Amino acid sequence: MTRRAKLLMIQGTSSGAGKSTVAMGFCRLFSDQGYKVAPFKAQNMSSNFYTTVDGLKMALVQAVQAAAARSPPDTDMNPILLKPLGDYRSTVFLNGRFYSEMHAKEYYEKFVLEQGFSIALKALDNLRRKNDVIVIEGAGSPAEINIAKYDIANMLLAQKVKAPVIIVADIERGGCFASIIGTIQLLRPLHRKLVKGFLINKFRGDITILDPALKEIRKMTRKPVLGVIPKVVFDLPAEDSLDGGIAARTDLPEESWNRQIDLVAKAIRESVDMQGMKEMVGL
Repeated sequence: MTRRAKLLMIQGTSSGAGKSTVAMGFCRLFSDQGYKVAPFKAQNMSSNFYTTVDGLKMALVQAVQAAAARSPPDTDMNPILLKPLGDYRSTVFLNGRFYSEMHAKEYYEKFVLEQGFSIALKALDNLRRKNDVIVIEGAGSPAEINIAKYDIANMLLAQKVKAPVIIVADIERGGCFASIIGTIQLLRPLHRKLVKGFLINKFRGDITILDPALKEIRKMTRKPVLGVIPKVVFDLPAEDSLDGGIAARTDLPEESWNRQIDLVAKAIRESVDMQGMKEMVGL
């Protein structure tokens, strides 16, 4: 029987909400339970690269997630990589190799649906044939309504592969509950059905003070808050984003990654019902 990995997709209410961190943590947690795991991000914009043993380029943050999954980095984990050049232009790498330089308008209107989506789906299919679980990271926010019809990194992908979606919100920067409600309201009804719940990230303090808000979120969205993850201080390579990525440093040796990954995984494990997560994923 052909192996066909189960899927879990981590999206966020904004850049910097903690998608990369949470995806990394789940990669480690599923690996700890004995599953063969791989991360995946269809399209990533970053200037921080990782070079594989074959000399191919992928986003460094996906290499960290691969380490969390105890899996060798593979460009199938990040088939489309964009390096920003300024003036709305980017260098485009496909499957780890230079492809072209493109303006954002050209990328969205002439490339992403005509070529990019099929490349991403093929890469994901390759990973699904070799693993038990794929933890998919979204990009930015799924509620960017100006580019929603081109957004292959979020709901278009989730819809195509029927992935259950968890949306992460950052409570530290404020506006957490408004961003959760706003994100859900801006999604198409078909895409709302894919969302299984929310994770509140970077919380400090007494969790009981959130109880009224958590009940209101469930009442308004008909979806639960699946966990409240505390603020975790760690050092890992960064992804370009609003708050500097999952951490601020890029100079740490790979052998130090595991200690940091385990800190994040422990915080998630203590905040989330992992048995419920396994059932959601279909394990």
